[in-house]
Parts: sequence; structure tokens; C-alpha cells
Amino acid sequence: MTTTTQPDEPVERANATGPVASRRRRVARNIVLAVLGTIFAAWAILFVTKGRFLKSPFERIVGRMTHREVRVGGDFQLYFAPFQIKFHAERLRISNPDWATKPNLFEAERIDTRIAPLSLIFGRRRLYWLDLTNAALDMEWNERHDRNTWTFSEKKGGKPFELPRIDRATVAGTSVRYRDPRMRLLADLDVDTIRSVQARIGQAVGVKGAGTIRSTPFSVSAQLLSPDTTANRGENKLVATARAAGNTVDIAGTLPSLADIEDVPLRVSARGRDLSTLLGIIDVAIPQTRTYALRGQMVKAGDEYRFTRITGTAGQTDLAGRLTITNGARLHLDSQLATRSLDIVDAAPFIGFNPDTVATKGVTAAAAETGAAPARLMPDAAFPVETMRRFDADLKWTIQAVRSRRVPISDVDVTLNLDRGKLTVAPLTFAMARGNVASDLVFDTRQRPSAVSYDIRLAPTPLGRLLAGWGVAEAGTSGTVRGRIQLAGRGDTIHDSLSTARGRIAFVLPAGTLWTRNAELAELDIGTFVQKMFSGALKEPVNINCGLIGFTVRGGVAAADPVLIDTRKNVVTARGGFSFRTEGVDLAFKADSKKFSLFSGQSPVGIKGTFAQPGLQIITPELLSRAGVGLGLAVLATPVAGLIAFIDPGDAKAAACGPVLAGKTAAAQRTVKGEARDDVGGSAKPKRKKFLGIF
Repeated sequence: MTTTTQPDEPVERANATGPVASRRRRVARNIVLAVLGTIFAAWAILFVTKGRFLKSPFERIVGRMTHREVRVGGDFQLYFAPFQIKFHAERLRISNPDWATKPNLFEAERIDTRIAPLSLIFGRRRLYWLDLTNAALDMEWNERHDRNTWTFSEKKGGKPFELPRIDRATVAGTSVRYRDPRMRLLADLDVDTIRSVQARIGQAVGVKGAGTIRSTPFSVSAQLLSPDTTANRGENKLVATARAAGNTVDIAGTLPSLADIEDVPLRVSARGRDLSTLLGIIDVAIPQTRTYALRGQMVKAGDEYRFTRITGTAGQTDLAGRLTITNGARLHLDSQLATRSLDIVDAAPFIGFNPDTVATKGVTAAAAETGAAPARLMPDAAFPVETMRRFDADLKWTIQAVRSRRVPISDVDVTLNLDRGKLTVAPLTFAMARGNVASDLVFDTRQRPSAVSYDIRLAPTPLGRLLAGWGVAEAGTSGTVRGRIQLAGRGDTIHDSLSTARGRIAFVLPAGTLWTRNAELAELDIGTFVQKMFSGALKEPVNINCGLIGFTVRGGVAAADPVLIDTRKNVVTARGGFSFRTEGVDLAFKADSKKFSLFSGQSPVGIKGTFAQPGLQIITPELLSRAGVGLGLAVLATPVAGLIAFIDPGDAKAAACGPVLAGKTAAAQRTVKGEARDDVGGSAKPKRKKFLGIF
């Protein structure tokens, strides 16, 4: 039989209050005293030695934590004084990663601070006071833009430095360098002296400096409007002004931290004499503008800078919309703009003119500024070929109305695409004089010289409305005009591309009516025009059966092919042409009457000169010779006989309107009887008129 021994409970209770318990208490007390003694000894050693012997361990431990080399070149102190951690270091430096362009991330002539001990273990770090003298901070991004110098990690996405709470501080002689190779931005900034008491700075902290962005110098001044909340790691209300290339940019907003603008909406405004100089800083080419002022909101999101709620003016033109700049492997602009009213002068830069010169001195002076020969209209401004190859762009722009003295233009819709140097404007549409114009323009700078094509189409447009800007009233004019210009050339300026152009220009006039006043000048029936002018009958409608103003262009020279207008009374033809090379014009118009006409000076009337200075040569040598014959007859016979030289027998052949309305060349033109016409085209033989069988 097994006997179980039960514990003696009274004995156990005696041991708990006896010698065993006493020994345990002594051991615990001794341990506590040893710990306290050790701490006191350490404190005493640190206090006496000022912790200078910890210099090497400090450099080693902090260097391992930050993955950087840490060195103290002068005095070093680290100890409790008495319950705060005192840290003092002279000529302290923390190195940059190997890829950085500067050796040190941070360096200071002297740093002296008191640290709350428990804040190093629990919660937010706190400095009771900080005295920082002649410090320099270098902040850089690497070439791939996936690492920076202020993120203390060897891996992408490491934790950046966080600003501690500072109760009292004096910061003097501090400078900051910021470098972003993707934006080609380098800034050197000086920070005003900062003094704070009880975590309150009490006034704005200023920053001033200069730098370069894409080789363009700039200056910047900024203020931290909420330094107290910044010191407490709260909101950072920042305002900054930058000036570069004659432009001023203001930025304002609240940042989550001083070095973080990611996904933060900032108020942005810009003003200057020419918006193209501002975008030119980042190698973006746009046409020149007049004085501008724009404002909007900017948000940086990764590689994108999104500008929204844009409003403002450029010259006398209003602008609104959005713009996104993507700073990736290739710079890309994506924009959508809307304009209520565009001043025609502000559109001058789109073809290479300086708008200020156009406004003050005229188009000819503006063309001369581009290098064009005297009295020329077409600009010789070169396309920015190299810049156009550096960035890509997409633009959608709508314009409600264009302010123009002569031709009413509205409902403009522009779609633009720039892809590695090839600029396509297609479609470009607008309403003109109650007609519609559609254009496709291509400027391919990837080919050398640039390959340029123009395709401009005019839908049927009322003539009266179209010519109203030149003093032609609409009442009594029911005719319309439609046409197309198709040209292709090579050159790096508009002038050069047209000087080498080939293609066709054709404008068709379907049946309609015109005021006699306007038609008579074209038909050159001078006697009838003068007769009606003195009788006051200037608004009698003239019927147009059909008409074609056509030119074939080769090597930049446009030859009439054909100019043929068939009216109820006359057939108007023209020979000659004009040159895009010299901008010279040499056209001879002639009107043949379909019926007998008295006082009809049926000699060719010339339009000569240049695009800028055309001249109407009404009294031609042929007309003068006929006048001489008339004068001789008057002398030899009677004054009535002198009228014979100005009589037209009226043998003009009416035109078949089919080929005319189809816009075909001179070789395809026919009379109403189906016969080939011999009075149009460059190869046609001049027709000798018969005057009552006398000549």
C-alpha cells in the first residue's frame, strides 16, 4: 500500500516569511542598487567626460542606421545634463550616396541641442532647444528619379527624415541646395535666421536664392507663413515667387512637409511679356504672345504636373482650360483650351509674326523682322526644329469668335498633335462669313528640309458677307464661292515651303448675282461703269452664270489655269499668275462682251506689284494705242468717228459651266457649243478682236 505525503502548509508559509524570502529581497535590492549605481556611474562618467569618448561609436552607429558615413571633425559631447540629453558637435557631416554630385547631405559648423530622452523611445522626437550655426543641406534626386539623398535607405521607398518638435531654437547661416536632373533644376537657397521660443517662431521665415532650370537662370524668394505649426510638424503654409526670362511665377499653398509637394493643390499665377519665353524654359516651343497673365491650380502627381482651372489673358485674347506636363522619358504636353474672343493680332505669331510689331507697325514690318526681303508679307521665321523634336504635345482649342476688321470668323476648332518633330494640325475648322473652312496642315521636321503640306477647303460661302469687310454691301448679292488650296513643299519657313510648293488653287463661283458696281470693275467695261456711276444706277444686279479662279502651282509659281468667269453680258479671262518666291504678281484681266457695247475699253487690265503692294494698271499700252487711233480718227474725220475705236462687236463665247464648276484646268474648258476654248490657259493663243472690220 502506497502512502502519499501531504505538504506541510505551515512550513511553507514560514519559509515565505523566513530566511529564504529575506535572501530574495536582498538580491532584488542589490540588483536595483547595482543598476542605479551603474546608471549613476555612467551618468557621472558621461557628465565628467562630457561623453567625448562616444564620438567614434556615435559615428559608427548613426552611420549604420542612415547608411551614410557620419563624421565629427571637432569637439563632440553626448551626456545627460542633468536629465536631458545634451548633444554638441562641431564640423558634423553626413555623407551623400555615391551617386550624388555633392559629397555631403548635411554639414554644420556647430550643432548644440537638448533632447528629451523618452522621445527617442516613445512617440514623437522632441528637442528642448537647438542652436545650429552655418549648416548646409544638399537635397538631390538621382537620374532615374527613384531615389533621393534625404531618404535614409538603400532601398527605394525608404523612410525620409522627419522634422522633430523644437521648443526653442536659433538657426543661423543655413543654406539649402536642391537638384532635380530630370527637370534639369538646380537651386541654391539661403534661409533667414530663425529664432523660436516655446515652439513658436512668431514671424514668417524667409528663403532667398537663385539657380538654373534647363540652363535658364532664375531667382526665387519664399516665405513660410506658418513656422510655428511647421516646427510642430503641422501644416506648412508656403508662398514663393520665382523670376526667370522676364516672367514672374507665384506659388502658394499648404504642404504636408517642407520637402513634399506630391498630390498637394497649389495656387499658381504667372505673368510676363511673352508666354513663349516661360514655356521655352522647359524646351517647349509655342508661338510668341503679347503680355500675358494667367492663374490656376497645380498638382504634382508622380511625373505629371497638372494645371487646372486656368484663366487669364494673352494680349487681348482670353484663355481658359487645363494643361498637363508629363516629365517622363520624353516631355509631353496635353492641353485643352477655350477662348471666347481671339484678337486677330494675337493670332499673328501662328505664322511667325511678332504680334506687337503687327499691332504697331503692320504686317510688312513684322515680316521684315523675320528676315524677309523688303515689302514682303510672308515671314522668314524658321521653325524651331530642334525644340520640336524634344517634346510631344496634344492640344484641343476652341474659339468662339475672332475679332477682325474685314472677315468675320467664328467657331474655330483646332486639334494639334506634335510627335517627335512632326506637327499635324488636323482638323482646323472655322466659320467664315457664314461659310465653313476646314484645313489639314502638316509640318514634318523629321525630313530635311521640312516637308510641309497645306490642304484648305472652303465650303460654299456668301460673297456679299465675305466681301463686306472691303465695303461691299450684302444686299443685291446672292452669289457664293467655294474652293480648295492643296499645296506641298519643302522648307523650314513658311516662305521656303511655299516657294517650293506644287499643287493647285481653285475657287468656284456658282450661279448668282452681284451688284453692278462690283461686277463692272471686274468686267472692265469702263464706259458702262462710268456711265452708270454718273447716272446713279450702281446697284443693278449682274447675273453670274459660273466662274472659276484657278491656278496650277509648280516650284512656287502659280499660273492661271484658268481664270474664267461667265456672266450674262461678259466672259472674263485672265493670264499670268504670281510667285510665292518673290511675292510678285503679274495678272492681265480681259472682259469680252457677248453683245454690242459702246464705250468699252476692252484692253487687258493688269494687277502688278507684290503681295504687300499690288497695283491696278487700268490704262495699259493696248488701251493707250486704241485711244491714239480714236484720236487720229477724230482729227481726220469727225469727233463721232473717234468713238469707233471703243466699240466692241460682242463676239465672246459663253462658257460651258460643267468644267468650270468642277474646277478643272484650262485644257478641259469648253464653250456652250462644246468647242475647246482658245482664250484661257497658258498655251492659248491671244485672240485678236475685230472692231467693225476696220482692224
